[in-house]
Amino acid sequence: MLKVGLAGFGFMGRMNFDQLVRLGEEGYGVTLTAICDPQIGELKHAASGGNMSTARETYDLSAYNLYGSLEDMLAGEELDAVCLAVPTFLHADMAVYLLERGCHVFCEKPMARHSAEAWRMADTARRSGKTLMVGNCLRFWPAYEYLKSVVAGGEFGQVTEGCFYRGSGAPKGWLVNGELSGGCMLDMHIHDTDMIQYLFGRPERVSALGRNVVPGSGYDIVSSHYYYQDGKVINAQADWTLEGDFGFSMGYRVNFEQGNVVFDGNRVRVNPNDRPGYVAQLPEDSGYYREWIYFLEAIRSRKPVSTCLPESTAASLEIIEAEMESAGREGAWVRLER
Repeated sequence: MLKVGLAGFGFMGRMNFDQLVRLGEEGYGVTLTAICDPQIGELKHAASGGNMSTARETYDLSAYNLYGSLEDMLAGEELDAVCLAVPTFLHADMAVYLLERGCHVFCEKPMARHSAEAWRMADTARRSGKTLMVGNCLRFWPAYEYLKSVVAGGEFGQVTEGCFYRGSGAPKGWLVNGELSGGCMLDMHIHDTDMIQYLFGRPERVSALGRNVVPGSGYDIVSSHYYYQDGKVINAQADWTLEGDFGFSMGYRVNFEQGNVVFDGNRVRVNPNDRPGYVAQLPEDSGYYREWIYFLEAIRSRKPVSTCLPESTAASLEIIEAEMESAGREGAWVRLER
């Protein structure tokens, strides 16, 4: 039985809590035993908030050992793994500390505030022999897994164009401090940048336009282009200033030589050029659930997390930093080092 501790009990802490409880109930040989957060006394009575729904509004934590700090949790528990669902700027130091203490680490995205920190995390994982996986959940999201299979399988030939997008209202708290969170580009837009890298490889250069709306939050709106030598036109857009009743949306449209695949946030529509279109049949579980199954199986089998290697997620952060540089230069192309 793998014993897991949860660090951070905000929105994503609760999302991971839901997955761990479900996996334990389904017999995956994992148990959530402890939770730590400096504000755990207030958070355990507060409703969750975020751009997607958690399993419950409020949480009964009476069955778990509660701590005010990561250090106290490690001193009081014998844990096999820890889930880090803490603010981005804390990821690197906490992950390195845990790996060096002999814990496997599941770290929420983005991997770190800066790419140099992300590479420090990856290097520590390699030296420690422990599993580090970053929750870039789109790699496990059924609609995006399906797209990956079509791109890799070549059923419709080569990709000619792709557009990826996501948007919501502005978040609250530390997330709208651009120095701490990296703003919309690092917190939201990185989902699609990471998926583009995962699908097509590292682009040769990037060009991005960004705009700040919420004072001090960094770029809140972004539109980026990714250059590949084969000429495919790839763009990703994000906006976290969509207020009112907008809610949250994400999706993609990818065109191939012999068809196109479109995800509208609810279903994937496949449109071959030479026959009637159809709706793809996908697993019902979310990427949050599926990435945890993958992480746990990697620990048990002692195999690398090849779908989401730390080196790969660190590389996505490097691309975001190039996009930020480009946005600061009014869209100038920024070349990525190989």
